[in-house]
Amino acid sequence: MHLIGLTGGIATGKSTVAAELARHGATVIDADALAREVVEPGRPAFGEIAARFGPGVITAAGQLDRAGLGSIVFADADARRDLERITHPRVRDLMQQRIAAALAADADLIVAEVPLLFETQSEALYEGVMLAYAPAREQLQRLMARDGIDEAAARQRLAAQMPIDEKRARATWIIDNAGTIDATRGQVARWWNMFAAGQL
Repeated sequence: MHLIGLTGGIATGKSTVAAELARHGATVIDADALAREVVEPGRPAFGEIAARFGPGVITAAGQLDRAGLGSIVFADADARRDLERITHPRVRDLMQQRIAAALAADADLIVAEVPLLFETQSEALYEGVMLAYAPAREQLQRLMARDGIDEAAARQRLAAQMPIDEKRARATWIIDNAGTIDATRGQVARWWNMFAAGQL
């Protein structure tokens, strides 16, 4: 059984790489999905977020307005830290529970997909870290197109994370996701074959 981390930057294609690893047989645990889970209505984090940020971050349907909250925290570092203080410990606890369940099920490879893995200095938890990489300029253009935001807003979001080239320098394995989907699939397949052969 092996446990690795998967990370990247905003709009560098982590989900694509994670899907390919899962297709080859890895058990992928997505921290973003866990983050959405811990802020569901009725969960303690939901109430704490509402208390900290006010009723404006709750939709008429009683759900968390993630886009509205995002616009607040990406513009205000103190607000972002407050949100992280509320959510990150709960996401970590849930991640550990899911990893333990996967280990109990004898999963051959567990992949923890964690966007802020390097920012939270979590490398030591894993045998190695795979990075979904795209050059910073490509990352910016993708983010603007994906989220329908202008360049200033996109740069604001990128500034909340460690620069992608700094992450590249710290990663164990790089999947260059700047090209076609077939190119990405080929890189993941080669990595998987080396992993299966015990060469990693």
